[in-house]
Amino acid sequence: MISTHRVESFDGTSLAVHRLGTGRPVLLLHGLFSSAEVNWIKYGHAQTLANAGFSAIMPDLRVHGQSEKPQDPASYPSDVLVRDVRAVVDALGLDDFDLVGFSLGARTAARAVLDGLVPRRLVLAGMGLEGLAGWADRAAFFIDAIDRFSEIKHGDPAFYAVQFMKQMKIDRVAARLLLHSVDDTRTEELAQITMPTLVLCGDKDRDNGSPQALVDALPDARLATIPGTHMGCVVEPALGQEIARFLTD
Repeated sequence: MISTHRVESFDGTSLAVHRLGTGRPVLLLHGLFSSAEVNWIKYGHAQTLANAGFSAIMPDLRVHGQSEKPQDPASYPSDVLVRDVRAVVDALGLDDFDLVGFSLGARTAARAVLDGLVPRRLVLAGMGLEGLAGWADRAAFFIDAIDRFSEIKHGDPAFYAVQFMKQMKIDRVAARLLLHSVDDTRTEELAQITMPTLVLCGDKDRDNGSPQALVDALPDARLATIPGTHMGCVVEPALGQEIARFLTD
């Protein structure tokens, strides 16, 4: 059974943290405009990990899911999501755990490791090198989608992003502030990520650039490919299966 409790972050923002399973802790960070429910629970990935002997710990990032969505710019300092992850780790007393992120969650996971977090193993899913080193361009796409939200029609490159925001009832004021808070990661910084790392992408997913280039930039990484596009691979059982396989190797 999934349990949910609250963690207070550095600025008092309340974060919802969901948990399934009783084994080794694995911290799972979802993607932009998504939630723990959509990324990890709905399609069975958390259950797959629980069945493999893990405790799936799944925060809703601020602005997402059941977590608070402050509209005060002061609530969005540089790398605010990294500070939220640290708050969750500290609140739960995690000192021996694995770390998994999808898309924005993968960026956050990489930034958290560079900030000093030391998971045993790391999974960067839905991510390529350009998604880490060229975040400004990626963020600009979503900020433009927010700014043109009411006028975007089918056929516009931002159409599906807007539809997903509508489906997830995203607070666009808070989301815009959050997008500005995410920092770029320079390619040369990736040499500091020394734990075994899995780069996991859909076979039709290049939304965040080249996964192979990311593997090549990391000291101890390997690539796994599953069926699907960036969003489509989330519904594939192979996503959870590949994560569980890597963490139990």
